[in-house]
Amino acid sequence: MSNLSEHLLQRIDDKRDDLITLTQDLVRIPTLNPPGDNYLEICEFLARRLEKHGFTCDFIRATGTPGDSERYPRWNLIAKREGTKAGQCVHFNSHTDVVEVGQGWTKDPFGGALEDGKIYGRGACDMKGGMAASIIAAEAFVEECPDFQGSIEISATTDEETGGFGGVAYLAEQGAFAHVDHVIIPEPLNKDRICLGHRGVWWGEIETHGEIAHGSMPFLGDCAVRHMGAVIREMEDKLYPALAEKRTAMPVVPEGARQSTMNINSFHGGQAEPDADFTGLPSACVPDNARMIIDRRYLMEESQPEVVGEIQSVLDHLTETRPNFSYDLRELWSVTPTMTEKDAPVVTTVAKAIKDVLGKDPEYVVSPGTYDQKHIDRIGKLKNCIAYGPGLLELAHKPDEYVGVDDMIQSTKVMGLCLIDLLAPK
Repeated sequence: MSNLSEHLLQRIDDKRDDLITLTQDLVRIPTLNPPGDNYLEICEFLARRLEKHGFTCDFIRATGTPGDSERYPRWNLIAKREGTKAGQCVHFNSHTDVVEVGQGWTKDPFGGALEDGKIYGRGACDMKGGMAASIIAAEAFVEECPDFQGSIEISATTDEETGGFGGVAYLAEQGAFAHVDHVIIPEPLNKDRICLGHRGVWWGEIETHGEIAHGSMPFLGDCAVRHMGAVIREMEDKLYPALAEKRTAMPVVPEGARQSTMNINSFHGGQAEPDADFTGLPSACVPDNARMIIDRRYLMEESQPEVVGEIQSVLDHLTETRPNFSYDLRELWSVTPTMTEKDAPVVTTVAKAIKDVLGKDPEYVVSPGTYDQKHIDRIGKLKNCIAYGPGLLELAHKPDEYVGVDDMIQSTKVMGLCLIDLLAPK
């Protein structure tokens, strides 16, 4: 290992307290999505820090994207540090949004508590710990190698948890990745894994129709919820078993995600839920409408038309066999699977750094769920992109989510060595 590399690793060790504090500060900004709280606040916080380290910062609002409004503007940040001469551009992309807190916490979800070498909080693992690691790696590299060639970019983007259309997708549409050579997304896939890509996703909404009538005389109406129940029964009997038989050669983790899967995301039928302070009773009505949102994850070996066709087949069968059955099927959003080749430059660079830091070869995996690589690949036309970062994927979106400090330090070292390999003068 070169003297530069050894000095960089020591500098990162010396920044341990800074890494902890930065992660805690990020966790304590509650960037809940939905609805999209505090996006500007976290971008301003990051800009204040990065500008002190010589980065120029651009604030970019994704005006008109899903969820963007005057109350909840979709603000993104791109920070750039130019080297002393021309070279490649390495881009670290992290999303700032976190999912709802949910039940079951024993820690303050936005407290950023440090206990037994772990930082707790919503988003600590997914992915503010990874964001902090990439920032410390970049700062340490610039301090140790001020005459580097090329450029380093750090982006903080919105809405990854709801598709990324107000974040990376918007930036890609604006050409933000046209000049970029390498992208590392510090999602929590474990410090010794390189995530090459993800499965595909198709979200759709099924609506069944009925006829309202008095609940004491349901025979005078037509219950849309019962029609939706028939849809679910048909899926349970035929579609779910068929999906369980489909397997992929993609190295998806965990093992259960190497098959096709479908989640019923939500179900709404009949009268709307009353306000929390309403103390009355529901009225006696036959529901004339039911809606169900499905989240279908699919494999490289499948096509999107095939995926939609399977849902359509269930509905068409019921149209033919069930009296008065009628429906609407709407696509909400979809993304095809993506997977970077193992010999891509960013992959081999990160693999070498993992070997240097951890003393072992990496495991190559594919994520069960999508992340913003989909937009960098599909819209940005950049294949040289991976996910690599600290944290355990299984903790994402769970109560008492945490990220380990030692894992963050080691991942920071991996990212720092990647910058030496790609940007340090030869």
